[in-house]
This record gives sequence, C-alpha cells and structure tokens, in this order.
Amino acid sequence: MKNTINMTEGNILRNLIFFAVPILIGNIFQQLYNVADTAIIGNLLGDSALAAVGASAPVYGLLIGFAGGLTNGFAVVIARYFGARNDREMKKAVSLTYILSGIIALVLTVTGVIIIRPLLAALQTPDEIITDTGNYMTIIILFSTVTIAYNMLAGMMRAVGNSKAPLYFLIASTFVNIGLDFLFVKGFDMGVSGAAYATVISQGVSVVLCFIYALRKCDFLLFRRSELTFDRSMLSNLTSTGLSMGLMYAIVSVGSVILQGAVNSFGTETVTAHTAARKIDDIFMLTLGTIAMSSSTFASQNYGAGKIDRVKKGIRYGILLSFGWSAFAVLCAVLFRVPMITALTGTTSETVINTASEYIIWNISFFFILGVLLVLRSSLQGVGRKLVPVTGSAVELLLKIASTAILAPNLGYFGICICEPIIWTACAVIVAADYAVFLRKTADSAAAARKAAAV
Repeated sequence: MKNTINMTEGNILRNLIFFAVPILIGNIFQQLYNVADTAIIGNLLGDSALAAVGASAPVYGLLIGFAGGLTNGFAVVIARYFGARNDREMKKAVSLTYILSGIIALVLTVTGVIIIRPLLAALQTPDEIITDTGNYMTIIILFSTVTIAYNMLAGMMRAVGNSKAPLYFLIASTFVNIGLDFLFVKGFDMGVSGAAYATVISQGVSVVLCFIYALRKCDFLLFRRSELTFDRSMLSNLTSTGLSMGLMYAIVSVGSVILQGAVNSFGTETVTAHTAARKIDDIFMLTLGTIAMSSSTFASQNYGAGKIDRVKKGIRYGILLSFGWSAFAVLCAVLFRVPMITALTGTTSETVINTASEYIIWNISFFFILGVLLVLRSSLQGVGRKLVPVTGSAVELLLKIASTAILAPNLGYFGICICEPIIWTACAVIVAADYAVFLRKTADSAAAARKAAAV
C-alpha cells in the first residue's frame, strides 16, 4: 500500500491539493488528445474537417461518458472500503469491477456500431461532413475497450489515493498521440480517420503501462481467478453506484446530443465555431472537474472511515478552490478568447470567431455556479447519495430539450449560449437542497449516537 494516499488523516486542504494536482495535469494531457486532433485537423484539413470531428463530440460523450461514469462509480465503492481499511471487501470490489467493465465494453461496442450512423442522420449532421463524422466515430467506438480499460484502471488507482501513476501514463500516451496525428493525418494523408486511429492507439499505450505498473507496484488492484467472488451484496453495491454515476453522465450527454442537433441546424460555420468554443470551454472546465473528482474520492474515503466532519470540511474547501479557479477562468476568457480561437482552429472567418466568443463568455461567466454543482454532486455520490444527482441530471436533460425546442428557434445561437448557464443554476439548487438533507441526517445520527453513549 506504499503507493497509496490515505486521505482520512492529515491536513484536509493539503490532501485535496496534493491529490488534485496530478489529476489536473493528467486531465490537461487528456485534453491534449482532443486539442491536438482539433488543431491539427483545423490547420491541415480546414474548417469542414474540423466541423466533422466537432459534430461527433456529443455522441462520443454519450457512449463513453456512460461507460466512464460506471467505472467511476465502481471506484467510489473501492475508495470507501479503502478508507475503512477493509481489504477483504475491497478485493471483492476490485475483481467484480473487472468483470463488469468487460461487459460494459462489449455492450458499448456492439450498440455504438449499430446506432452511430442513423443517430448522426437524426441529428441533422450537415451532408458535407456526415461521412467523415461517421468514419471518425466508428473507429473510436470499435476500440472503445481501451478507453474503458484505462478509465477503470486509473479510477481504481485514484480510489486508493494514487493520482500520480495515471498522470505519468497519460503524459507518455499524449506524446504518442500527437506524433501519430502528424504521421497519419499529414504523412499518410488519412484525414479525420487518421486522427481517430492516433487516439485509440495512444490510449492503448496508456492501458499497457497501467497494467505493468499495477503488476509491479499495486498488485492488490489485480486479481487471480481463485479470488473472484460473486458476492450478491457487493455486486448490487457496485451496480447501483455505477449505474447512478453512469446514468448521470449519460443523461447529461443525451442532452448534449440533442443540443448538438440544434447547433447543426445553423450550418457548418456555426458547428465549427461551437466546436472551437467547446474545446476552449472544456480546457477551463478541467480544473473544476478535477476539484470535483478529488472531492469525491476524499468524501468516499472519509465516509467509509466514519469521519463525517472531514467530509463536510472537504466539501467547503472544494467549493472555495472552485471559486478561485472560476475567477481566473473568467479573466482569461475576457482577455484571450480571440487568440485562443484562432490558434485552435486556424480560421480567419469573423463569423466563426464572433460566434465562438459569444459562447465562451456566457459559459465561463457561470463557472462559479458550475463549481458548486460539481463539488456537491460528486461528493454526494461519494457518500452514497445516488438519487438526487441523477435527478438533477434528468432536469438538465429536460431543460436542454426545452432549449432546443424554444430558445434556439427563437433566439438563434444565443439560445444555445445561455442554455447551460440556466441549467447549471437550476441543478445547483437541487443538489444544494440534497446536501442540506445530508447535513441534517448526519447531525441527527450524531445526536442519537451521543445520547446512546450517555445512556
């Protein structure tokens, strides 16, 4: 266990920051996968090819986001047993995580290949880019097993406090990805398909490195056939927690897919602008996601150890960290959005630049609310409150449908820009109410325990 971090002891802020920094750096390199694809395709192949990749993003997020949510849910269960120092139950959770992840990979691959092209057509993907978008997504889906395997292994490592190893492997695979992007897209003239192959091959490298590291340094994250136990209670715990997080991500992604359909209806230039704006938005959102992920692991370990006061303090520190980052992100968006858009896309179109700028300003300005939403939602998942985070995601889906039906037709692309800020505000209120319920219940439980001890 020397390669793990026990976050149930020591300074809370220090634990959060030291655990979060490697995850943040890793997430930055993870985004470099996408940014490298975007920049290389935009500069070498032009706006149309960039729009083809951008139109695939919500669909990719739906399929992979659901699987990633499931594996993150499994990791939450592992983190609780790690915090409780219950090695026997943790080993059960690890072995079943492998089995469940394999099933997910098989179902996702078969389902994705069948539905991808009809789905792109249903989303009104422009005729001039639908072939490239379909080819790109088909390759990604066929090799989705490597993405799921990496998410599973990295999630288990982070569950036991090891956030550094996944970082090292992402750094290596990112450089492989960038090199293969140039080789396949430019050298072999493979177009957007080359970018897809570069992504899946480089992800495969990270999976191999994860397995080698686990074998040598963290063998408790592997299992032998004799150690596989089909414990019904454990299977139910893993499945319910995994489905809770998976559905949360999937519902959000379904909304994004529907919203992408509205974006596609505005034409290729708007799709290009939206693609660039989303990439920049995602880059700044990385830190908020990292803080939320760290808060989830921190809450899971401490909840498993029965240290509720540390859970509460960890949530407060997580929200304060998200506020600090949101202020920095707003400043960067105001001052540097135009150079970032042009550097990312290589475009000279004023329409693309202005459209992307509008989206960036509106979204990043509401990061303060988004930070509260992400920290609370992830922490509540970490302590086993599964229903309300999913309910909040369902509200997000309904509001995105409403935006597609009402805001976009009446307000144009401005309706797309204000959609998510409205959604974040509504969902933050719902999740904050559930957190208040959690605080009341834990206070009542503590009072009952004190009364029993006094008696």
